[in-house]
Amino acid sequence: MKKLLLASAAVLALGATAASAADISRPMPYKAPPAYVEPPFSWTGFYVGLNGGWGWGSSDFSAPLSTGAFDVNGGLIGGTAGYNWQMGSAVFGLEGDIDWSDIDGSVACAPGLCETRNSWLGTFRGRLGYAMGRFMPYVTGGLAVGDIKTSVTGFPDSTQTNAGWTVGAGLEANVTGPLSVKIEYLYVDLGHADSPVAGADSKFDTSIVRAGLNYHF
Repeated sequence: MKKLLLASAAVLALGATAASAADISRPMPYKAPPAYVEPPFSWTGFYVGLNGGWGWGSSDFSAPLSTGAFDVNGGLIGGTAGYNWQMGSAVFGLEGDIDWSDIDGSVACAPGLCETRNSWLGTFRGRLGYAMGRFMPYVTGGLAVGDIKTSVTGFPDSTQTNAGWTVGAGLEANVTGPLSVKIEYLYVDLGHADSPVAGADSKFDTSIVRAGLNYHF
């Protein structure tokens, strides 16, 4: 009996050893790492940038000069800062910019020559965009502020800072990392400014097409 029990124990021990060896030799199952999923792009955040473009429009001097409308045009370049909030596909933003400008024009008038010039222009606008991934068309509008310098032959120049309004639309696209590019159109109306000739004033409005490069934080 004792020999039978010893033999049974030996068989059980041998089976356990064989099972352990089989477990050791069996390769562990490979579990692939989870696939990387890029987080969805968001326009939310603060940004700064540069912009530059071209403006064209019209001016006129009222009576007693009565020049009628004449063309003004020129370039502009400056800086931009803003903030976006994205909610679903809607993007709400505030944007401000300040540009050096060289938009001017002149026309013959009774004293000789009448000229209108804008040398700086700033805007503070709301933006409403529609996010399509890394592309965002938008509309914009708000406050415009700039100077109107008027010159009339034989009279001292007159310069006046005016607050007006602006409205426009554009398209912005993320190109790489934190950088985006945009192109936009703005219509700007700075209203009327006094001229050097008593009783006469000068009107100034312009259309602007400009491109921009923004860095998003």
